[in-house]
Amino acid sequence: MRQITAETVELLDRNDELASFKNEFYVKDDAIYLDGNSLGLLSKRAEQSLFDVLNDWKAHGIDGWMGGKYPWFTLSEQLAEKLSVLVGAEEKEVIVTGSTTVNLHQLVATFFEPKEGRTKILADELTFPSDIYGLQSQLKIKGLNPETELIQVKSKNGLTLDEDDIIEMMTDDIALILLPSVLYRSGQLLDIERLTKEAHKRKIPIGFDLCHSIGALPHELSKWDVDFAFWCNYKYVNAGPGGVGGLYVNKKHFSKTPGLSGWFGSKKETQFDMDHHFDAETSAGGYQIGTPHMLSTAPLIGSLSIFEEAKIERIRSKSLKLTALLMDLLNQELENEFAIVNPLDDKRRGGHVALMHSDAARICKALKDNGIVPDFRAPNIIRLAPVALYNSYEDVFKAIKILSKIMKNREYEKYENKREVIA
Repeated sequence: MRQITAETVELLDRNDELASFKNEFYVKDDAIYLDGNSLGLLSKRAEQSLFDVLNDWKAHGIDGWMGGKYPWFTLSEQLAEKLSVLVGAEEKEVIVTGSTTVNLHQLVATFFEPKEGRTKILADELTFPSDIYGLQSQLKIKGLNPETELIQVKSKNGLTLDEDDIIEMMTDDIALILLPSVLYRSGQLLDIERLTKEAHKRKIPIGFDLCHSIGALPHELSKWDVDFAFWCNYKYVNAGPGGVGGLYVNKKHFSKTPGLSGWFGSKKETQFDMDHHFDAETSAGGYQIGTPHMLSTAPLIGSLSIFEEAKIERIRSKSLKLTALLMDLLNQELENEFAIVNPLDDKRRGGHVALMHSDAARICKALKDNGIVPDFRAPNIIRLAPVALYNSYEDVFKAIKILSKIMKNREYEKYENKREVIA
């Protein structure tokens, strides 16, 4: 492999079609932010759209529901149209609503229909804990024992999943499958299309948690015939801390009654009739529960306008180049110092690089004190996520140079090898 130099990355940045979008974000001059897979940075457009919604509240009061710049009553549906492009779905199959775990509960309550001989939920042992908590709760609500009815596919190496193992566990007693699109620790991208086909061969509904893939890579949920999906919008989509999430329901399921009914899932024209008969929208909009959180939704307006211009295919292309450069620099500057535990194949890698090291927690602290913002995942994983919209190739080059200095000078040894309260 040829030596990667400052000139190499300067040329990459000069030819970067997305370079101008970095100016859209509040990026610190004295720091390199590589934690966009936990929380994306604030863009100036997201800030402005939040101010716009605040101003509508100030100027119109309750009339902001139907008036102002962004009428609140239909804002979730309007944003769903833009968000549907990121997940490869029809407009009516997507809605902006809730949070990751609330949307999980809504969808599992709808699609988990245990019958005699088919009562189990299939998940995996590497998924984000909140998903497991939600599944355990849903089993208990149905009077089932999570100890026996929640089946979790084992990992051979504690980092990735073998899809053959997942398919092997799609047995006749499985009533529902829920998996992550990208594993949050290792960054492994599962083959959603293949897993969906195999589940449907066995007549099992299947859904995916897209938290670590939406905004980083394209999806084709409708084409792949996925039954349902849900996600947060505060990572790669940059909607802000606690930003409102989203969900997808395949249109073939629009006749189903949502498992958790709430007034904002009513048909718009009858919602304010205040009838005690729930008349659900025949779209993903029917899966809304309560009144939308407007101030947590507003930043998404500005953020999605950036995605409209940047295009998710170009974002994915640059993301893969950034993570590939990061790995090549690690091999060049720090050969054998870290184990790169994310998939090396572009087709199987999400938006971040995962490094394993026994001193991972203290290395992360040293990085932060040197102006690099990483992410730590217990017990020994450092996640580095160069985000295509606001990270440059030079950012990656500088970050690895600083990491190399930290390791060669053993600067990390002055820190306790223990995570902070928030890793």
